[in-house]
Amino acid sequence: MQHDHHDHAHDHGQEPPSDIALRVKALESLLVEKGLVDPAALDAIVDYYEHKVGPRNGARVVARAWSDPAYLARLRADATAAIAELGYSGGQGEHMVAVENTPTTHNMVVCTLCSCYPWPVLGLPPVWYKSAPYRSRAVIDPRGVLAEFGTELPAGIQVRVWDSTAEVRYLVIPERPPGTEGLDEGALAALVTRDGMIGTARL
Repeated sequence: MQHDHHDHAHDHGQEPPSDIALRVKALESLLVEKGLVDPAALDAIVDYYEHKVGPRNGARVVARAWSDPAYLARLRADATAAIAELGYSGGQGEHMVAVENTPTTHNMVVCTLCSCYPWPVLGLPPVWYKSAPYRSRAVIDPRGVLAEFGTELPAGIQVRVWDSTAEVRYLVIPERPPGTEGLDEGALAALVTRDGMIGTARL
């Protein structure tokens, strides 16, 4: 018997779920079925990381720093307090330092010991940030690592590498792109990328 109807994801122009996504879904279903996890709690956790923490928060901090000199001054003096003004604080963001890119200096952040990362402003760390090659080579050969990310810096620009720890975490304030003087904070924030705030990219 032949069926004309096909209910496959690729028939609708969509990629099938990845192997990891399927495993996570299966594990989630099993935990819920056995009563070990509350589905509402899972939804709350997902919502928290999708909407309350993440790079969009850091982008808002950067956009405010670009457009408000008084805020930038407060960010330089006490980044933790200035970031908290916008409602971003808590675990993994208790002791923040903002470092600014300039025409002569490019900043880059790494955690050589583990994967210390400012969750309230950048969300969960990318896999490469936690990898041993990045953690070791970012300090030894920062220009080589940047080149692998597609970020080629002129010889005259100094690269400064900041090592995050359990005590201090860093947020890179990228240079404001030229021609953006008339943009409001929302439009400016849309220009800011996660990698730009780690320092592996330039805007």
